Amino acid sequence: MPGTLIEQGERVTLRTVEREDSEFLQRAHANPEIRYPLGTVTHMNDSEMDDYFEEFIEDEHNVGFVVCLDDAGPDHPEEDETEPIGVVTVRRVDWDRPSLAYWLVPDHHEQGYGKEAVSLVVEYVFRTFDVHSLGAHAFDFNAASRGLLESLGFVEEGRARENRFIDGEYRDSVQYGLLRREWREQ
Repeated sequence: MPGTLIEQGERVTLRTVEREDSEFLQRAHANPEIRYPLGTVTHMNDSEMDDYFEEFIEDEHNVGFVVCLDDAGPDHPEEDETEPIGVVTVRRVDWDRPSLAYWLVPDHHEQGYGKEAVSLVVEYVFRTFDVHSLGAHAFDFNAASRGLLESLGFVEEGRARENRFIDGEYRDSVQYGLLRREWREQ
C-alpha cells in the first residue's frame, strides 16, 4: 500500500508510490471511467503493466504520489489506516517544463480532493525542483479536468487536434501551462 507521507493537506495526504501499489494502479487504468478521460491504452497484460509502473517508480526524473484519505503517521501505514483514492504524477522534473497528470477513482470525483491534491503537488514541485513551469493536458471532452487546471491558474496554450483515438473517435488534447511566477502570484 502507499508509502511514506510526503505532503498533507486539509483532507488528503500524498504518499510515495510503492511497488505494492501496482494492483491499485492497474485496476484504475482498466476502469473506463478513468481510462477514457486519460486516453490510456490498455492493451498491456499484467506483466507489462507491472514493468511500466516499476519503470516509472524507479526513474529518478519522475515523481508520483498516491492520493490518500488517512490519519496514519508519516511512515508506511497499515493497510486499514489509509484509503488510496488517486494518483498525481509529474514526469521529467529534470526539464524546465515537466508534465503533470492526475486521476481519482470515480467514487471520489466532485468533492474537491483532486484540486487539493494537485495543488499540493504543484507547490511541492515548485518548492523542490528548479523548474520554470509545469505543463498538463486534458482531452476536450474532460470538462472536470480542464476546470481543475484552470482553477489552479493553468492557462490554455494550445490544442492538438484529433491526436488520440479514444472510445471510438479521435479527440483533441488541450495543452495547459503554469509558470512558477504565476503560481507564486496567486
